[in-house]
This record gives sequence, C-alpha cells and structure tokens, in this order.
Amino acid sequence: MLNHLNIRDFAIIDAVEVDLRAGLTVLTGETGAGKSILVDALQLAAGGRAGSEVVRHGAERAEVTATFDLARADPALRALLEEQSIEADDELVVRRVVTREGKSRAYLNGQQVPVAVLRAVGEWLAEIHGQHEFQSLMRPAAQRALLDAHAGCESLADEVATLHRARLAIAAELQELATAARDREARLDLLRHQRDELANVAGDAAQLDALLAERGRLANAGRLSEAARGAVQLVYDAEDGNAHTQASRAASLLRQAASLDTQLAPALAALDEAVIRLADAATELSRYLENLEADPARQAQVEQSLATLEALARKHRVPPKELAAKAAEIEIELQRLEGLDQNLAALEQARTAATERWRVAAEKLGMQRRKAAKILSADITARMQTLGMAGGNFVVELTPLVVDGSAAHGLEEVEFSVTANTGQPPRPLAKVASGGELARLSLAVQVALASDRRDATAAQCMVFDEVDSGVGGAVAEIVGRELAALGRHAQVLCVTHLPQVAALGDRHLRVSKLTDGKTTRTQITPLEGDGRIEEIARMLGGIAITDTTRAHAAEMLGASKLKATSTSGARSSAGGNGRKSRGRGP
Repeated sequence: MLNHLNIRDFAIIDAVEVDLRAGLTVLTGETGAGKSILVDALQLAAGGRAGSEVVRHGAERAEVTATFDLARADPALRALLEEQSIEADDELVVRRVVTREGKSRAYLNGQQVPVAVLRAVGEWLAEIHGQHEFQSLMRPAAQRALLDAHAGCESLADEVATLHRARLAIAAELQELATAARDREARLDLLRHQRDELANVAGDAAQLDALLAERGRLANAGRLSEAARGAVQLVYDAEDGNAHTQASRAASLLRQAASLDTQLAPALAALDEAVIRLADAATELSRYLENLEADPARQAQVEQSLATLEALARKHRVPPKELAAKAAEIEIELQRLEGLDQNLAALEQARTAATERWRVAAEKLGMQRRKAAKILSADITARMQTLGMAGGNFVVELTPLVVDGSAAHGLEEVEFSVTANTGQPPRPLAKVASGGELARLSLAVQVALASDRRDATAAQCMVFDEVDSGVGGAVAEIVGRELAALGRHAQVLCVTHLPQVAALGDRHLRVSKLTDGKTTRTQITPLEGDGRIEEIARMLGGIAITDTTRAHAAEMLGASKLKATSTSGARSSAGGNGRKSRGRGP
C-alpha cells in the first residue's frame, strides 16, 4: 500500500507531498490542474520510462519518492527484494531521479538499483490503469495475457513457451543434420582428405615459429657470419688491442691502486666481471660461427615446408598458426558425420519427447483457459449491464490453432468479442467503433480482473486515471460503486471528473494549479466537510455554484456510504473460483 508520495520539480509540480490511506481516494480538480501528472509521477516511481521532458522548467532534476507499506506484501515481492540484497521489513522507500540531461537513477531503501529492477519491483507495488487502457485490450497478445492472469496460469503459459523454444531448437539441429546427411559421403571424403593433409604437416605446423627463425638465419648466413667474425676480432682476436686485452690491462692497473684506496674496489670488480663476460662472448661467437654454415639443401627444405603451410592456411582460410585448431575442428565434424545415423535417431527421439512435453503442457493450459474464459465472459457480461450497456454480451473466444511453429503460446488463439445490443452477434473487440463503449468495457474488464485478485492485491495500490471518461448519470454512479467496492479490498486511487464517483470516495483530494503570473505550480488539498461539498458542487454546477447545487452535493455525500456498501448482482461470479494470480493489471 502506498503511504506517502513526495514529488519535486516534476512537470509543472514544484513540490507536492501527500499522505495516503487504504480505501478509495478520489482526486479531482479543473482540467489541466495536474491530476494525471500525479499518476505519471507514481508511474515513474514504479519504473516507468521518462526523459528530460519531465523535469520542471528551470530545475536541474525531477525527483519522486514513494513510500510503500510492506506489512501485507506478497512473498514473491520479498523474495525479489532479497534477491537484490534490499533490506526491507515493513516499509519500502522507492526513489527515482531524472536529470535535465535525461539521465535516470533509481533507489530502493537508499540502495541504487537498475531501472529494470525497479520496474520488476514496481509491478508488485502498483497497478496503473490509464484513461486509454482500452487500446491495449485490442491487442491479441494482451487479451491472451489477461485471460491467463484471470486463470492464474501465467507460469504454465511461460512453461509452454519455454518448451516450444526447446522443441524448435531440437528441430533446427535435426534439420541441420538431415541436410548434412544428404551430402554425407562426399563430405566425409573431403574431411578425411583434409585431415590426412593436415596430419602430414602437423609437425611443421607445431614448429612454425622455429621454421620461420631458421629461414631467416639461412637466408642471411653471409651477413650473420660477417657480423659475428667482426665482433670476435674486436672482442678477443685482434692483435692490436682487442676489448678483452684492454679490459685486462685496466683491471691490472686498478688492482695495484685498489690496495692504496678501497674506493676503487667497485670499479675493479666491474672490470674483472667485464673481462670474464668478454671471454664468454668470444666463446659463444666462435661456437655460433662453427654452426653457421650455408646449407642450400636445408634452406630449400625449410622454404618448402613453410610454403606448404602457407598454402594450406590459404586453402582453409585461416592464419598458419591456426592450422592445428582447424585440424581439431575437422576431426570433430568427422566424428559427428561418422556417427550421424545414431545422432539423427537420438535427435528424432528427443524431438518427439520435447513435442510431447510441450503438447501435454499446452493441453493443460488450454483446459484452464477454457474454464476461465466461461467465467470471465459471464462476469464481464454481467458488469456491462450495469455500465450503460444493457443487453450487451462479452465473449472470450478460443480458436484452435494448427500445431506448427506459431504455437509458442499454446494450442489456441484468444480473442475478446463483444456486442452492445441484444440480438447482435459479438464482434472482435478491435472492431467496436464506439469510444465510450470501449472505455466502459475497459473499466468492466479492469474491475472484473482486479476483483478476481482481491486476496492477492489486498496490499497493492491500484490507480485509475479517468477510466470513467465518456460516462455519466446513473452509469457514472455504478462506476463509482465498482471502484468503492474495490477500495474495500485494496488501496484505490482514482482521478475523476465525475461527481458521482467523487462522492463515493473514502478520502477526497483536490488538485489545483496556482500561478503568480511568472510560474505555475500544483498543490494538493485534502477535503472534508464543507470543502468537499464545495468541490462536488463545482463538479456538478460548474462556475455558478448555487445553494441548490451545494444541497445536491451534500445529499450525494450523505447517500454515498449507503451506495458504497451495495454491490451489483453480477459480482457473485468473480472471485470465488480459487484462482491465484500475481496481481498484475491489464
């Protein structure tokens, strides 16, 4: 349940705080005062999308903070919070910040979380029904989801979709193997040839770096020999003062002087080490020269090996260093093709088993859908009679599907059909022309589904944003009674322009817009007593409010308690069927 809402610099709102309670809370006010902006702010707090346009002009950021009571929260919500390491006992503070640059941050009890996590949590905290909610009702996928929610089989529908994906994956692998089987022998011959070809050069491929280095040495033997011989002469062999002789003389001189001054000892040690290293270098160079011989035959052999490796690399379209990996890949494909018959048989069995698992789950899902479709059809049809559509009929139609790749959602298509007049056949909801009928039908569906989930949503906040648009008179009163009935089982917030609905609220908030000629801001005022009478009188009479209008408003308020306790005879079919649901709205 939503206990507190704090909004800062959101749209035309500079600062608004409102405390909320259980039951039906109505929000009224002049058009443009900002009633729906409050709903938008709550939607933002629940994980809705938003950009820089929500930030009030002149402000750096918009901020919405909503405090929810978790005393009766669904265990699944607590599990989700625990999964995200969010500590929450009986209260959850949701905070959402949007900067002027359009960047968004979300917090749960002070801990920053991704917006996707906030959105997942928000689904358990609030159901928001917009004034154009009927548009989603016209989408087949939305209709199917609503029926599954009503039937309490959402998890089963997810299982059917998962089994369908697994079935398709096996079928795709089977098709790939079947295609390979058609060219199996030719492919096997090619792969065996390639395997033998690569096996013949496996040793050279493993020694690729060594071969490249050897080719470099053989190709430059003359230059290498010249450089090594010159170095030996300078270091050791030259008679006119080679490096070794000069370093030895320097060390001899310092050795005599070091006995007189110990500070020469480090330099002497360095020279002694240099003498040793110069001798070692001369020895290594001499050994190198002994092994460095021009060998045209070996050079030709190395060049041939490298040319073969490079040709194979081009053939297989890989770098020479990856020939070993290519050989392993060929070996794997060979083994697969050589065992193709067994693999095909195993995959065929796997596909049959996967299809059977999918079919069993899909048939179970279909049974639950058919049972729920009858109940939902009767429930909404009954509600239509009280919402200004007497004689109307609502039908949830299930059409069997041909079992093919399009059956991820089960064995049937779901379609909502309706007629508003007695004797007329139901037509698909998407073809109903009257916007007013659609709005009322949307409300009937919303109330029916919400009523069906009263136990699950008792701790949840339900928001209706002008879903009563397009109705009036007695129908408006029925709408108010439906919302009031919901308010006895859940927290309901309703933005309305109808006095009949406003009079039935347990609490009344007036939203007004104030301006000083330079800036505009929104304020919320709780109404009681005369203030509430005055607001309902305004809704009844417009600008000119007379004593008669006020008396009518007072009469409506006086009668509201009695009206709110009565229920339409249609509700007996909604809620006693033992269904369970996550409590998400349409």
